[in-house]
Amino acid sequence: MVASAASEQRELAYRTGNGIEVKLLWTESTNVVAIAVCDSHADEELEFEVDGSCALDAFNHPYAYAATQRVRTTHAARLAAIAPEPRC
Repeated sequence: MVASAASEQRELAYRTGNGIEVKLLWTESTNVVAIAVCDSHADEELEFEVDGSCALDAFNHPYAYAATQRVRTTHAARLAAIAPEPRC
């Protein structure tokens, strides 16, 4: 049986507040770090890969990083228009 990348993901950090959940994820086999955001108020979810050296900053400021990354969501263009540049 071959495991999918999603089943190999490990949650390294999690936070929630004001209807927004943010997860810092790591896939061991590929050494890929990703940020997943779920906004229950807007009924939107997004996920994007981030360089490991910026992982904690991206976890703390996911919308800033989402604007500069390949984001999997239907509202990526709207996020890019309103998010500031990341600092890392």
